[in-house]
Amino acid sequence: MNKLIHYFPELTSSQISQFETLVKLYTYWNSKINLISRKDINEIEVRHFIHSLSISKIFSFKPKTNILDVGTGGGFPGIPLAIIFPKVNFHLTDSIGKKIKVVNEIKNNLGLKNVYAEQIRSENVKNNYDFIVNRAVTNMRNLVSLVGGKISCKNNRNSIKNGIISLKGGDLENELKSFNNPYIYHLNEHFDEPFFQTKKIVYIPSPCMGKDNSLEG
Repeated sequence: MNKLIHYFPELTSSQISQFETLVKLYTYWNSKINLISRKDINEIEVRHFIHSLSISKIFSFKPKTNILDVGTGGGFPGIPLAIIFPKVNFHLTDSIGKKIKVVNEIKNNLGLKNVYAEQIRSENVKNNYDFIVNRAVTNMRNLVSLVGGKISCKNNRNSIKNGIISLKGGDLENELKSFNNPYIYHLNEHFDEPFFQTKKIVYIPSPCMGKDNSLEG
């Protein structure tokens, strides 16, 4: 956990212990179910823990913030974020039942009371949320079409507007050209590892400004 502690010195000893346990849990479950590629399991600290927590380098969520993690897979970025934000509520969803079963096993083992994991297609989620997070689930236009209407328009608990926060990679020019000034944060400004050279966070604020609830410009 040396790199994790280096980049996130604010982690408590309890949180560090949770991440150490998380390595063992993912190693165990990955031998039974293909949650993470065989190559990535050896790089889990950088490619999964730190990558997920990179969101916390840009955004800090206040207690009782409600966050939906769509297409969470094995629990990313939701599980690492739930560890670092223990007073924030996370709803982790995926359409694949065996993955959600593992996520529930992991969150129970870690004692994460702020995580609710559910097998459900993202477009069928009923509640509204302050933020929707995801990691390269689909292109942004599809994502907005599926879940853009699930962002709460009632209040903004945090210093930034409610919206979508996506972990992305590669050239995003075509994918984002129809959006009105999306915020793009380059992760190589925060992390030295080559893995982060092309990695970005894309933040698109709440759609609540227009009658059509459109995030696009």
